[in-house]
Amino acid sequence: MNRYGIGLAVAVALSGQALAASTDGQRLSLTIYNRDLALVQDVRSLDFTAGRSRLEFKDVSASIRPETVTLAATGVDIVEQNFDFDLLTPEKMMEKAVGRQVQIVRTNPGNGAEVTETATVLSVNNGVVLKIGDRIEVLRADGAPTRVIFDKVPENLRARPTLSVNVQSNAAGRRDATLSYLTTGLSWKADYVALFDEPANKLDMQGWITLTNKSGTTFNDAVTQLIAGEINIARGDDDWQYQQYQQQQQYLIQQQQRARAAQLAGNEPGARRPLADYYVYPLPERTTIADNQTKQVGFIDAQGVAARKVYEYYADWFTTFKDPAHAAVVVRFANSSRGGLGAQLPAGMVRVYVRDTDGKPRFVGENRIGHIPQGSEISVKTGDAFDVTVQPTLLKQDRAGFWRSRYSMEYLVRNARSQATTLEIRQGGLWREGKVIEESIKSTRPDAYTLQWSVPVAANGETKLTFTVESGW
Repeated sequence: MNRYGIGLAVAVALSGQALAASTDGQRLSLTIYNRDLALVQDVRSLDFTAGRSRLEFKDVSASIRPETVTLAATGVDIVEQNFDFDLLTPEKMMEKAVGRQVQIVRTNPGNGAEVTETATVLSVNNGVVLKIGDRIEVLRADGAPTRVIFDKVPENLRARPTLSVNVQSNAAGRRDATLSYLTTGLSWKADYVALFDEPANKLDMQGWITLTNKSGTTFNDAVTQLIAGEINIARGDDDWQYQQYQQQQQYLIQQQQRARAAQLAGNEPGARRPLADYYVYPLPERTTIADNQTKQVGFIDAQGVAARKVYEYYADWFTTFKDPAHAAVVVRFANSSRGGLGAQLPAGMVRVYVRDTDGKPRFVGENRIGHIPQGSEISVKTGDAFDVTVQPTLLKQDRAGFWRSRYSMEYLVRNARSQATTLEIRQGGLWREGKVIEESIKSTRPDAYTLQWSVPVAANGETKLTFTVESGW
């Protein structure tokens, strides 16, 4: 029964002029990108007739981008293509029948006798209005045993989305044809689970790919590969604004979660295949991705990766805070083969667990990482330290030139823990021509705009870091 309270029986008479594109010998491959986009490449062995003919592909994605369709076969040219996505439903059948005659079959609930009448469909707006003989009747939506019989399926109404292609073939015969198109509705993301052993400075990491199919079509037994990287997709008039937004978001992520490059960052040979400026992650075997399905596939299982916990504080400018700020708790590890990992890691969420006193894994925090090349160092913030705090104070600010300023800063680091610790302080806001005038602890410069200090603090103690820098251009 449907929302009109009727059952539908359909007698279908279809012409056989279109050739169905058989799935015999079908070879399907999917290339899925990060941005709700996939490339479908469907190789089939088809029988072509000489001259012009029409092929129908009934199992293409319902979210296909028709303007991207190509059909390649030796000696075959595309003349015209159509994508019919008006799907066959009881409601659509009734809508298409407006102004036409149908058969109404009613069943007597008492004796089961059926009565058939010819009716003209007048309207289907918020219900079905019929003209039967000299009377006007509205079909009830109360579950009464009523059926509507149609003599045919209306034109352009399909049981499933169908791509029809008119082709011109220079000869008859069977040959391979490759159907390619872009579709939305297919996406993937990476998630990581890390079990961190702080005393041993090791972690075990598992990586999972989550595939989601909302394209309206099932892809059976497909060779699947995933593309890590941000491809550009034009969006018409608002494309410039969208790109600006993307650039701003990327900059913020880099500032907040910059994977500090090791000295050989990104120079270590990778395990994944490159494609232009992206990386390809092929799934190990063919897979079926059903419509409206989420599927998880493992792609990393690393044991004993060298890792350590650090306390970290990042300041993006020279300023004073009235109240102390808590240091960030960060699990840091190298994405290198020497460190036990060594693979290009696609962007995703890293969830960190540690074992409690009973040996049971407990969740302690999560953070998102960007695309990480092999040879880089990864920092995953799990939370804020309860007993390690930082109090920044701008002691003095002077003009050092027309476009230059001099800043004197003090950072008071307190450690309420019963063990000594080290806090890594990173100071941003330093221009490329910036320089250190004086400092109480020797700094390093991980990039052109940042200074970094490792500040040791005794158990239940405090340490002051002071420095003066000159910045500008």
